[in-house]
Amino acid sequence: MAQINYRTINVDVLDPESSINFPMETLLPGNLPQPTTSSAAASVATQVRQMLRGGDPEGALSYVLDTAPLGGDDRAKEVHLATVIEVLQGIRQGEMTRILEAVCSGQGGSERADCLMKYLYKGMAGQPASSGAQSPARKTVSPQSTGFSQIQARNLGEGGGGQQMSVLLSWHEKLVEIAGTGSIVRVMTDRRTV
Repeated sequence: MAQINYRTINVDVLDPESSINFPMETLLPGNLPQPTTSSAAASVATQVRQMLRGGDPEGALSYVLDTAPLGGDDRAKEVHLATVIEVLQGIRQGEMTRILEAVCSGQGGSERADCLMKYLYKGMAGQPASSGAQSPARKTVSPQSTGFSQIQARNLGEGGGGQQMSVLLSWHEKLVEIAGTGSIVRVMTDRRTV
């Protein structure tokens, strides 16, 4: 009879209630769209720019939120984020409330509001530094003796990070007024990322 080393047995595999045996796919919704490629996201960006040039910012915002690549690859998500930010920056501050009320009302309005909230948070988080050399805007800075670091403004694309952050914060304020704080909670708990 062979000696069995009971210390090497993985008991979690034998337990049906174990988290190892839990299928993670059940946490994602069944209606998740097919993965979007970066070329599809680029064609959406072209259509949105045409809408903006045609003077339809409300339609452009609705379209860009309805075509969000929830199941897309990372490059498609980056292209779509840049398109959403371009739309938000192209709308004047005086029109924000009117456009948000139109986009967030009616059929699918709450889903659009939640999607916009996801893009606002992703835009505020900034882009991750590339895995090679650091960009000149992201320098490694040691903390000062006061405990505060010398972190500079994020470089989030063309036009400067401070201006973009101001636009995103203005949209966040208006969106919370219209959609409420429930939108924030839904965004924080949703596993579908943009």
